[in-house]
Amino acid sequence: MNKWLRKSFVVMVSLLTFGLITPAQPGVLDRVKADNEASEREPAKTGPIVTESAQSEEVSDRDQFIENMVKLAEERSYEKFGSKIKPVIENEFREIILPKIENAIAETATQFPDEDLASLAISEQPGAGHSEKIFNLKNSQTGKDVIRFHVRRDNPPHAGYWFNFHYHTFNDNFQEHHNLGSIYWDKNTPPKWMA
Repeated sequence: MNKWLRKSFVVMVSLLTFGLITPAQPGVLDRVKADNEASEREPAKTGPIVTESAQSEEVSDRDQFIENMVKLAEERSYEKFGSKIKPVIENEFREIILPKIENAIAETATQFPDEDLASLAISEQPGAGHSEKIFNLKNSQTGKDVIRFHVRRDNPPHAGYWFNFHYHTFNDNFQEHHNLGSIYWDKNTPPKWMA
């Protein structure tokens, strides 16, 4: 009876774990052993090896600048949307529009030398009410805008309300619309910005 119980238990466990536990492939253990032996033969590294060049440091500074600007851009955008609009369009904004804002900021940053990036800043207050302004990226030394990010309410016939995100640059004296995308609101009129 004891043997019968043991065999039943082994069969039950093998049926329950069918396909979950596989036997080791031939040669796998040999490769693992060889890798362990090779790593034991290599001399231990006593400290960090610094191989970064000045160029990679510049890239990381530029990347850090872009990352900081995108975080501020997201904050200003959510301020502009207010508590009524933000919950409705937040996910689409983060997935569709924000990456394009990041690309526009990165493209603009390439037009400036690294030492001038520190003078670029995002405006403090988004436009409220019916204003299109989300935020401006400006040169804090000269006070002049470099790039302006806007959102416009569109109401095409029989299509409901849409929020059209776009930007303007100093390169063409802020004349051309550079489209970032549109997000659908509803058939009903959206509330004012920052409401």
